[in-house]
Amino acid sequence: MRRREFITLLGGAAAAWPLAARAQQPTMPVVGFMSARSANDSTRVVAAFRQGLAEMGYVEGRNVVIEFRWAQGQIDRVPALARELVDHPVAVIAAVGASELAVKAATTTIPIIFGTGNDPVGTGVVTSLNRPGGNITGTTFLTSALGAKRLGLLRDLVPGVEVIALLVNPNTAAGQSQTRDVQDAARALGQRLVVFNADSDASLDGSFAALGREHVGALLVGGDPFFDSRRDRVVALVSQHRMPAIYQFREYALAGGLMSYGASITDMYRQVGLYVGRVLKGEKPGDLPVVGPTKFELVINIKTARALGIKISDDLLSLADEVIE
Repeated sequence: MRRREFITLLGGAAAAWPLAARAQQPTMPVVGFMSARSANDSTRVVAAFRQGLAEMGYVEGRNVVIEFRWAQGQIDRVPALARELVDHPVAVIAAVGASELAVKAATTTIPIIFGTGNDPVGTGVVTSLNRPGGNITGTTFLTSALGAKRLGLLRDLVPGVEVIALLVNPNTAAGQSQTRDVQDAARALGQRLVVFNADSDASLDGSFAALGREHVGALLVGGDPFFDSRRDRVVALVSQHRMPAIYQFREYALAGGLMSYGASITDMYRQVGLYVGRVLKGEKPGDLPVVGPTKFELVINIKTARALGIKISDDLLSLADEVIE
């Protein structure tokens, strides 16, 4: 073989090596991430989800791909977005932010790891907490079950208040169960309670406009992705009405809300990431028990309290896990 022909042949083979190497590399698994919340208000929780994945050895862009779908607080958009992920297709779906029922309805074969504030047995997501069975498991942080506790904390914050309002999204299972629980607790305490519903920007504005007419003295904001995706707006509306309020997550207190009480949402998202990683490694979701909350947070924003002219009792401050100055 002539020297020039040999060099040409060698150069062509070398150029083909990267293509061959890429062809031999395994395809990265794709994880679907479905949430009824919005991306803007979920930066911290997505970071916690990625942390859980990383603890199981999966790093986005290195050995796993994440496909996100956000419903922007509109629960009616979730079913179509869930079907998009199923058709993509994906190896496993993280169903968070009140999306678990829609994702479960979309597939019986793709593994699902949910993160929910509801009772997953009571809502029919799983039949058992210890052995969920089928293609689904996850974690619950019991948001809807803590409404009565928040009502008690709100009364401790502003003792003697005559009328307390509950703001909920009536179109979700969480909103309906929170309404029942808080109403039952209010009756047991002899507390007058009025319920305002909001599932759109217009109805949110209308509910706050009606608060003054009802002579409401304090507000309990229900747990819902619709409110989470409008967190700053909700806190601003409460501030405009100069009303003491309690919320479900620490993020509200960080945004200027007076007080929050609930399970750690970042801890829950990290657990979802851990379970997604375990499924990617070959474990079956139906064999993994549903995980409950392990960390609860009472957060009080002293700066907001001062602006409202509210004196926080020493007893309540002593219970706080975090006090924002």
